[in-house]
Amino acid sequence: MLDDLNELKTFRAIMAEGSLSAAARRLGVTLAVVSKRLTTLENRVGVRLIHRSTRALSATEEGARLLADIERALNAIDASEQWLAGNRSEPVGTLRVSAPISFGRRCVAPVLGQLALRYPRLAISLELDDRVVDIVGEGLDVVIRIGGLADSTAVMRKLADNRRILVAAPSYLDRAGRPTTPADLAGHEFLRYGAASEPWRLRGPKGVTASLGAPARLRVDNSDTLHDWARAGLGIMLKSEVDVVEDLVAGRLERVLPAWDGGEAPIVALYPSAQHVPLKTRMMLDKLTAHVAGVMAKGAKQPSAHGAIVGG
Repeated sequence: MLDDLNELKTFRAIMAEGSLSAAARRLGVTLAVVSKRLTTLENRVGVRLIHRSTRALSATEEGARLLADIERALNAIDASEQWLAGNRSEPVGTLRVSAPISFGRRCVAPVLGQLALRYPRLAISLELDDRVVDIVGEGLDVVIRIGGLADSTAVMRKLADNRRILVAAPSYLDRAGRPTTPADLAGHEFLRYGAASEPWRLRGPKGVTASLGAPARLRVDNSDTLHDWARAGLGIMLKSEVDVVEDLVAGRLERVLPAWDGGEAPIVALYPSAQHVPLKTRMMLDKLTAHVAGVMAKGAKQPSAHGAIVGG
């Protein structure tokens, strides 16, 4: 195909320059190469493309028809090459992203909105869903997950460290009491996501661990509703720190057992391949990484209303 394309470009150059020697100079090749390409092209199409004389050359009827088609084809190729080159400096096309509901609404959506404002040739398709999605089967460019779930078919990039922590509204803790040890959690109200029933496994100082059954009277399959219930003072929830940082800083939520947490839950991005990662993907991930770092920094070492350290 590459040789065929060179033959077509050579024929166009011959007709533009009016001679084989001038076409050779234009293309930076020898006269013999130009002559061979023309002969090969004529043999392949089975017709003479050029009338030759000692003084000039002109296209045959078939040559003129082919030249018009060549111009359209090569112009389309040139336009595609320019479009691809432009993609290296400005993201274009559609960026398809899937993210968990809470994190997607609070962190991913603002970053994508900023990209859309800055780059008018970029379209955005954001799917907020807490389910595990198939990145290839669903035609996604990026999948954001919390917890570092493995996917053997995709490349994984960690965007930020994160952990799960116990939080509740100050109004709830004022009413039900502030636990100081995991044992003090007995009798408290817990808020849980979906049908999950496994114990909450907590890590404490010096590697101490504890298992909390956390029976829940209130359950919901939507993470934002769970968050709303916690802020309304309905109980204690175990949530990703990145999702609650702003509420902790604002005093709408408070750490419960600030010396304990529910384990690491890194924020990761999955994308189909490590080779030729599109600019739109690289730019989105870089900006999201910076955005999350800024969000987490807001909560670092912020004292709560009762003297606990939000950052643990």
